[in-house]
Amino acid sequence: MVKQAPLFLLVLILVIFVTGIGLQQTACAESENDYYRLVPIMTPKAQTESRAENWKPAPGDLVLEVSGLAVLDDRRVAVAIRKGEIWILDGVYDEPPKNVTYKRFATALHEPLGLIWKDGAFYTVQRSELTRIRDTDGDGTADEYLTVAKGWGVTGHYHEYAYGPELDYAGNLWLTLNIGLGLNKDQKTRAVTDPTLGFSQGRWRGWGMKCTPEGKLIPVCAGMRSPSGLGANRAGDMFYTDQQGNWVATNSLHHMREGAFFHHVEALASMNLEGSPIHGIKNIPNGLPFPEAIKRMPQLKPPAVWFPYKKAGQSATDIMLDNSGGKFGPFDGQFFVGEFTQASMQRVFLEKVEDEYQGACFPFREGFASAVLRMDQGTDGSVFVGLTNRGWSSLGTASYGLERLVWTGKTPFEIKEMRALPDGFELVFTQPVDPQTAADPNSYKMKSYTYTYHSSYGSDEILNKDLTFENITVSEDGLNVRLKVKGLRELYVHELQAEGVKNKAGQTLLHPQAYYTLNRIPKK
Repeated sequence: MVKQAPLFLLVLILVIFVTGIGLQQTACAESENDYYRLVPIMTPKAQTESRAENWKPAPGDLVLEVSGLAVLDDRRVAVAIRKGEIWILDGVYDEPPKNVTYKRFATALHEPLGLIWKDGAFYTVQRSELTRIRDTDGDGTADEYLTVAKGWGVTGHYHEYAYGPELDYAGNLWLTLNIGLGLNKDQKTRAVTDPTLGFSQGRWRGWGMKCTPEGKLIPVCAGMRSPSGLGANRAGDMFYTDQQGNWVATNSLHHMREGAFFHHVEALASMNLEGSPIHGIKNIPNGLPFPEAIKRMPQLKPPAVWFPYKKAGQSATDIMLDNSGGKFGPFDGQFFVGEFTQASMQRVFLEKVEDEYQGACFPFREGFASAVLRMDQGTDGSVFVGLTNRGWSSLGTASYGLERLVWTGKTPFEIKEMRALPDGFELVFTQPVDPQTAADPNSYKMKSYTYTYHSSYGSDEILNKDLTFENITVSEDGLNVRLKVKGLRELYVHELQAEGVKNKAGQTLLHPQAYYTLNRIPKK
């Protein structure tokens, strides 16, 4: 006769069994690293480890606070650093990167905040000019520094950063100029003042500009606060990112085009200068919901994408087009946007409706060693990521460095695209969905909201509204789901949570969140 186990022992065994299953499931859970792994090339921690393992260390005094980044070929990248130098690193694709070499190419620059390589020369925007830098005698060190363009104001204010350049398909070099955040009396003597609105700023501060191949500097659009990211999409249109602050409700992505005004009104100090494409703004709609402010101020243009604060970053930086043809995974043609405070990266899908760009942002990758400031795509599709948190705090274990983000070849289960429809949205997935969970309304939640346009710092989400699904249709191949949504609102963010959707293997989405900025509801 077998004795029955005591009740408490049976309970203990059950707890251990269930906990063990949970631990096993956790150990097998999918993570971002399963799809996109980080390779440290140069961080303080990597330097310490490399010396211990007899790798080739960087020069002992090199603080790689990356402020500009340009891929040169299948061995080398160039980085500009905040100290005012350009370095060329060789061997950066090696894994592990044991034999990276460091060569200083240029010095004595004034806070370069961008870098490109074009026709045998580097181009960078310093605080007061766009500069071309070349090595004319072939010794590996720059010996020619030529001013390509200048003409914007520098009053001496700390925040008067200048970013760029980025190249468009017509050969123009684009740059953006940070606003001076609160000029003192002395700085205002070196500023321009709009006679109607009374704003004072350095010349063209808060503007986006382009330099033609002939060297002519042209003001294009205005209203920028801290526009640290620039990038062109596959159509050749130029975009910039902005960061939350006064007049800027939350981080945002904007399509730069002639005569557009975005948020920050102090940029209008230069509105009446010769060459300005913006005229006639006499009143500022301070304290209104953003959609209402647009009605009151025709020059005010909506962002292509809002990044809801903390949900999709806290301080947007660089823009990079995935132009790899699939070498970086399933998101070819989309934007990736760097994030400073959270040391992460977001992904952006864009579409054009009635000549207005709009689209969705998605979380993509966390866990960088420091603030992500610059990105550039390698010849193999991997992404080089330049890091520096100088001046502000960020997550991560380092204050600067260079990392490489590599696709493992494994496709994550993600919402690849979110497209606007006249009566809702179409979701495109990277893998076929389980039709039962994808057709279940309980698998989704959606709400919409907007922001306040005002002179105060940032904005809460306002005019929140929960939305309902009238119908859900799953395509035969399981890659597309149409959501018929009641109560769409133009110029509002439509936030989707799709936590209940699974693929045919039973996996949930790696990132179930999507944030769509609906500037125009399609008519058909």
